[in-house]
Amino acid sequence: MKFFETSKYYTLKKSTYINLRWIGIIGQLISVCIVYFLLNFNFDFVKSVIIIFVGIISNIYLIFVYQKTQISDRSALLFLMIDIFQLGALVFLTGGVVNPFIIFLIIPSIFASSNLGLRTNLLLVLSTILMIIFLTFFSEDLPSPLNEHFHIDIYYYYSIPTALIIALIFLNYFAIIFGSESRIRKEALNKMEEIMAKEHEMLSLGGQAAAAAHSLGTPLSTIKIISQELKKQLKNNKELKPDIELLSSQVERCNQILKKLSLNPHQEDDFIGENLTVRGYIKEIISSFSQTSKKDFIFNFDQDFNSKKISKSIEIIYGLRNFIGNANKFSKKKIFVNLKSNNENTEILISDDGNGFPNDILSKLGEPYLKTFNKNRKVKSGLGLGIFIGKNLLEKNFASVNCNNSKETQGAEIKIKWKNKDLLKI
Repeated sequence: MKFFETSKYYTLKKSTYINLRWIGIIGQLISVCIVYFLLNFNFDFVKSVIIIFVGIISNIYLIFVYQKTQISDRSALLFLMIDIFQLGALVFLTGGVVNPFIIFLIIPSIFASSNLGLRTNLLLVLSTILMIIFLTFFSEDLPSPLNEHFHIDIYYYYSIPTALIIALIFLNYFAIIFGSESRIRKEALNKMEEIMAKEHEMLSLGGQAAAAAHSLGTPLSTIKIISQELKKQLKNNKELKPDIELLSSQVERCNQILKKLSLNPHQEDDFIGENLTVRGYIKEIISSFSQTSKKDFIFNFDQDFNSKKISKSIEIIYGLRNFIGNANKFSKKKIFVNLKSNNENTEILISDDGNGFPNDILSKLGEPYLKTFNKNRKVKSGLGLGIFIGKNLLEKNFASVNCNNSKETQGAEIKIKWKNKDLLKI
């Protein structure tokens, strides 16, 4: 199974969870001791310490017995349930829902909401709600003498658990939503890094192949000349003639293979490719698509276009290829690429004559894994990952990218804009 598939499993980092539990356990112990010894309140101190000791035992188990560095979803559910019931038992002995420390009962499920699976979160929320309801109707009195003077209206009494349950559901909902969005974005960024790593690897291999072609060119030419001379001198030797012909053919074959490996076989010294203008970037990309596509690419540019060259960037090439490739994929017949510039800005406008972006995802473009509710467009539309990757790569290189539907062609429209001073930084 691939890394990006296994990394989707929900886990908690054991060391972080253990440290948080120690903070909670020590806080409980200090609170109980202060209330009993310093404030001289009367409650079942021994039972309270025993309940806290259960938390200590479970934490020691995590440290010395549970050997994994990540706590699995199922194991995390078990230990968080222990936290809920341990704190619930402590609150049961010290006043129930009127104990102000009951607010801590909602922490375990909120802590888990952004780290664990949906089913686990629902079970934790349900358990917490049941515990709050139980403590509303069943509990010991507040520590005396506090219980002798503490009286509240019945409406206020029941408003406490109601407020806790609403807060619990509200906070968990937002934590789950934000956690899910964060995981999706992280996954998309991981894919982008994986793609760019492959691009850099391919460029490195291409450079090595080009260097090999250049380095081997001279000795192969020498071998070829010698083989031709031997062929002339030994043309009457029937025994050696087949071997010499084979040698010549294999040298020629090596030359052809090395030419294919070279990034630019027609130039002897330029292997990687020199710096280009923005116009050069676009022409190269359009040329690569027009060789395999039957659609029309219409490229317009200003005559007074600033011809300053910028460093060749894989990120810019890949970002522009993504958007031009999407236009090629979703257009009907024509793809329009307009390049405009002045003394301050350079702007690329990519549009097509397709159906454009679905209206329900238009405001969300740039986010990964988008889904449209339009049934007619679901089959044809993608997941938004290409736009996410292209937008991030270009914005990393000082560009601003806006996605919209074109008023002229009715298709998709991508506007990419640089300040000229930023282009020189690349």
